Amino acid sequence: MDTSALEALTFEFGDLEERLADPAVHSDQALLRKLSRRHAELAPVIRTARELDQVEADLAAARELAEEDPGFADEVEELAARIPVLGERLTELLLPRDPHDASDIVLEVKAGEGGEESALFAADLLRMYQRYAERQGWRTEVLDANTSDLGGYKDVTVAVKGRGNGPDGVWARMKFEGGVHRVQRVPVTESQGRIHTSAAGVLVYPEVEDVEIDIEDKDLRIDVFRASGHGGQSVNTTDSAVRITHLPTGLVASCQNERSQLQNKARAMMVLRARLLALAEEEAAAAASAARRSQVRTVDRSERVRTYNFPENRISDHRVGFKAHNLDQVLAGELDPVLDALGNADRRERMEAAGQAR
Repeated sequence: MDTSALEALTFEFGDLEERLADPAVHSDQALLRKLSRRHAELAPVIRTARELDQVEADLAAARELAEEDPGFADEVEELAARIPVLGERLTELLLPRDPHDASDIVLEVKAGEGGEESALFAADLLRMYQRYAERQGWRTEVLDANTSDLGGYKDVTVAVKGRGNGPDGVWARMKFEGGVHRVQRVPVTESQGRIHTSAAGVLVYPEVEDVEIDIEDKDLRIDVFRASGHGGQSVNTTDSAVRITHLPTGLVASCQNERSQLQNKARAMMVLRARLLALAEEEAAAAASAARRSQVRTVDRSERVRTYNFPENRISDHRVGFKAHNLDQVLAGELDPVLDALGNADRRERMEAAGQAR
């Protein structure tokens, strides 16, 4: 255990408590939110460290008493068993955190191989994520969508926002969803009942604050156009939809769901910032997280991270060997078991890496 790191965090925690007690901080909501999130992030570390100190002190006292009264032997044994458990928990809490864990996300689902069936599967994935978000008390907002003839999605972009200032936001839970998702089922377009395989791609970006990404006006081309609905028909008589192109990178973000051009521009800029941050972190390979690097930009069925098999009602995540026969429940939003498996695997890897570093 890195005692110097723990001492630094303990000092920081005390400083945060003093600042959060300052009325002046509460007049600045952005600063208050930032400090509150950091305080919530450090609280489990400090609480566990204090509990470990108390148990060690109690153990020392119980051992002294046991020398005179054997009746304290059971208490000694119980306290001694708690110390390695608390020590492991504290070591895990001291592992470096993903700096975006408290962030909301921008999520994209893109149809891939499989034509119309892939677009319908993309719509299934979107509903799955929306239902899971409802279970978590998160808010979802469709920012941009390109529908297919049968009501699927060629591509769709959604903002997912969490509930508050806690240490873990939507990104902490959803960051491993990026990659190619493969489906095996009989398509509605299949007249002979044959099972087909198609795929859709999922991309997940942390939503970033304005200060994290510096975007100059001269680097942007902003186009406005009329929003269109299903089948391409116009649903707006004014040019309210906005498409923003970042000229240095060629990245494009658009939004047409709001009524005003200003609102659509703000939503498109939010998506663009998230994509630029993801690009910058990918280019800095040494600093980019393994989760971000695993997200696949081409929707190739052979590069799948997860398979949804309808005939067997089976879901399989190939990265961690997770398998369950409750696909209908997963598509209804019960994603916790597979997300838990991914999160636990990530923690094990980080714990192993920390042990090797020592």
